[in-house]
Amino acid sequence: MHFLSLSEFSHKELNDLVNHALELKKDPLSAFGALQGKTLALLFLKHSTRTRVSFEVAANQLGGSAIYMSPDTSQLGRGETIADTAGTLSRYVDGIVARVFEHEQIEELAKHATVPVINGLTNFNHPCQIMADLMTVKERFGRLDGVRIAFLGAADNNIVNSFLHAAPQFGAHLTVCSPKGQSLNPTARATGQRFAEASGSSIRLTHDAVDAVKDADVVYTDVWFSMHEQPSDEGKAAYMPYQVNGALMAQAPSHAIFMHCMPVHRGWEATDEVADSSQSVIFDEAENRLHIQKAIILKLLG
Repeated sequence: MHFLSLSEFSHKELNDLVNHALELKKDPLSAFGALQGKTLALLFLKHSTRTRVSFEVAANQLGGSAIYMSPDTSQLGRGETIADTAGTLSRYVDGIVARVFEHEQIEELAKHATVPVINGLTNFNHPCQIMADLMTVKERFGRLDGVRIAFLGAADNNIVNSFLHAAPQFGAHLTVCSPKGQSLNPTARATGQRFAEASGSSIRLTHDAVDAVKDADVVYTDVWFSMHEQPSDEGKAAYMPYQVNGALMAQAPSHAIFMHCMPVHRGWEATDEVADSSQSVIFDEAENRLHIQKAIILKLLG
């Protein structure tokens, strides 16, 4: 079994993961030793802080170990194929966590690996992050069914796509608010719509930030551009109306929480006033990556 996309799992399976992660958070030692003698390979083609550290710590706290591999420290950087890398690693380790660019790369890795592969991020989706986010929402509100999530930023990105794969399965309502001219990924939207029809939840796209947050329980945003990218003045200006600042949060219900998967480009998609406010749960999200990933590792390897 691999963990590549949340759309491949049932609501019960995803809910069980969230509940197990909440239990592991309450009792971190409850699964100590479950990964004794087992090793994860962390195959990262992209830089990382939270994904890398949370997986390394998770493996260690479960009694196992993790080996970090980058293009600079592996033969992938010298042209070895993903298939050959997958075949080789499968002879050494018990699972592979991969953070890559194109989704086809992780599918290729999973195709040729004989051990579980966990998606640490692709350009198409980010399943571990969204599971941590859903865990955080349930932790705060005690439920996911009926919760209203408003995402502000790029309509077709890996966070939105993973929300489309999972939020409707839990009965959560998802509103995506983006600059005009943008649309949801058609494949992810079709999957999400199918889940929404089954659960009675809803998916909508708007270009009005106030309309998006006016009844939101969760106000969520993400980086507008890659942290190394230098956007044009026109590109940045297109997103400024969707900045989550104090004035916009004031339009949301007083109980609403602010979420961001981090890293935060402060002063762009969110202001310090919001990111450091009492409504912000961004560090709870970051912490919960550790707990949900423990649950995922145990489901696949434990």
